[in-house]
Amino acid sequence: MKATHPAWAVLITVAAMFAMIFGGSRPATLLFDPGDLLYQPVGVVGITLASFAVVYLIRRFLGRQSWRGVGLTRTWRAVPHLLAGVLAGAVAVIASSALSVALGVATWVPWDLVRPQLPYVPFAVVIALLGQAFPEELLWRGHLYDTLSGRLSPKAVMIVVSVCFGALHIISQSAADTPVERLLYVLQAIGLGFACAAARARTGAVWMAVGVHTGLHTGNILLPTQDIQYGVQLVIVTCTLTVTGLLILARRRDGRTAPLEQGLARESS
Repeated sequence: MKATHPAWAVLITVAAMFAMIFGGSRPATLLFDPGDLLYQPVGVVGITLASFAVVYLIRRFLGRQSWRGVGLTRTWRAVPHLLAGVLAGAVAVIASSALSVALGVATWVPWDLVRPQLPYVPFAVVIALLGQAFPEELLWRGHLYDTLSGRLSPKAVMIVVSVCFGALHIISQSAADTPVERLLYVLQAIGLGFACAAARARTGAVWMAVGVHTGLHTGNILLPTQDIQYGVQLVIVTCTLTVTGLLILARRRDGRTAPLEQGLARESS
């Protein structure tokens, strides 16, 4: 089927990304001013709802695919997977921040500035979850990962969903203000994509990937830094995210392997 060919699947996913962001946030922009208290909550809820609609329409009418393939499982494992992902993502970012400060390429945001924001941390995390982590993971590590798995090897799937996801971040708003820093920001996004794809491969579901993505934002919210050499800091966080992905994929102590490893074993047999 043409829509499930890897090249078409990636292009459709990219288009869907813009559709869910701009289409989902449109009601908020029409109903509220940017400074309104409801502007951001309505916007992120709209993006989440749009992600469900966009992914369903793509799979139903273009790919003729089952919804089950996105990995949005409803089992008791969903919450533990989500929380484990949040922990993994947050630890990766906090470790990179601590290393950046130790190396002198960043400094911690003064406590006097952080403390007044602490009561709003849960709200900020929910905003990150609904506005970015959940809808993006549903689309990339849910829909696209499943679509590519029917055509490509497990390794190739991880590479494509990570690199294409990261490449889109060339147009993202960030602290990067030079061409090199923008490319390094893309590299960091590829590292995040890899860690999230590893979570999908390890669990066979999308919940841990959502957690890893949410954990990235949670770590930045809890322990924010001020950059001194932003490019170096981006390299460090890319490394910690990549290591996190490799650890997620690591063989279990009881000798059993992750879903990705099982696929590779079948291919080599």
